[in-house]
Amino acid sequence: MAVQSDEFFRIVGTLADVQPTKGEKYTSYKVRGKLFGYYWPRTQTVGLKQTLSEQKALVSERPGVFEEQFTAGGFGWVVVHLSGIDADELAELVFEAWRLSAPEELVAEVPDLPPVPR
Repeated sequence: MAVQSDEFFRIVGTLADVQPTKGEKYTSYKVRGKLFGYYWPRTQTVGLKQTLSEQKALVSERPGVFEEQFTAGGFGWVVVHLSGIDADELAELVFEAWRLSAPEELVAEVPDLPPVPR
């Protein structure tokens, strides 16, 4: 059930106009300048933008996999432990985070989750 880092990178790589920025302790991911995710190699976790209701649902349903990171601008960010999630569910959450940050015209061009190369 665990997702390896390279699977996460493949998932992010399927999305349009993603700009990764590697920092000292983490890599951030933006779509056309808007932040939608983080990756922390040391902890093998990902931070993803979600709606507030999705943040609450994820954390309450599986607190061993999801943690509340913070809320900002009407969105709830969640920390995802890669060891507790499968690739299909992670792909859906990453796509949703990307969709919440991408401009409407880009979302219209990519209305569905792209297939994840395995």
